[in-house]
Amino acid sequence: MKEGLIGDIGRYSLHDGPGIRTTVFFKGCPLRCPWCHNPEFIAARPEIAFSPARCIGCGDCRDICPEAALTVADIARLDRSRCTGCGLCAGCCPTKALEQVGRRYEVNELTDILLRDRLFYAASGGGVTLSGGEPTAQLAFCGELLARLHREGIHTVMETNGFFAWDEFCAACLPFLDLILFDVKIADPSRHRSIIGVDNGVILANLQRLLAARPDDVIPRVPLIPGYTADTENISRLAALFKKLKVRRCSLLAYHPFGLAKAEKIGGTPDSALPQQPMERQTLLAWQRFFHGIDLVEP
Repeated sequence: MKEGLIGDIGRYSLHDGPGIRTTVFFKGCPLRCPWCHNPEFIAARPEIAFSPARCIGCGDCRDICPEAALTVADIARLDRSRCTGCGLCAGCCPTKALEQVGRRYEVNELTDILLRDRLFYAASGGGVTLSGGEPTAQLAFCGELLARLHREGIHTVMETNGFFAWDEFCAACLPFLDLILFDVKIADPSRHRSIIGVDNGVILANLQRLLAARPDDVIPRVPLIPGYTADTENISRLAALFKKLKVRRCSLLAYHPFGLAKAEKIGGTPDSALPQQPMERQTLLAWQRFFHGIDLVEP
């Protein structure tokens, strides 16, 4: 039985597709977006998140850690170069200052959890959304999970960055997906590579193929990130691309600094260029006007 590394399971979501949904956050992503809303799901391994404000300095974590990765004075200090993410410290932390991010599930176990809310899915037109991280980074597990949910009659959505092997994706996942939310960030290939770490050629090719195969079931989304994606040249080029590909629906996502504090918890350094406040609605509406002629219907 295949296992998948899952970062979190979010129940009763209203923002990841139609109806009431359970969102499965896969851990691991090949992209390195500086503005990532879920930076704790980028690394393809279990990690320890630390919230200093919760720490009472009891020392239980220090005493149980087999790698001697923790020291305690007034509050704990975690040496991430020694930490293996085993989770023993999180398991004994009385205040949840230390939490393990990432746990392995078998398909049957995860499916059983997701089916607990099937009455809510049925009543609201909801279902299960696979997100992350990047679900297609674990294609074999992802495909088995989707196939199980499909057999159970559960509506399925995938949020993807589009950086996947087309033939493998078609074989493993596409037949079992009802809706695909496809993020497109930067039009220029060299700028995409320098900022995000990979070329966008595969991403745009996969978008074109998906739109040709399932035009009603693919919704491209553009995150509006000040200083990165939300500039007139990039938005204009993406709008022109969507028109060329005859996109029927798309969505512009307003920037929110969700990921800044979460990056610090896993030992990351938030990008200082990113705003501390969310994008205002009038700014979002102004960017939407760049997409003249496209039906901006939210999923």
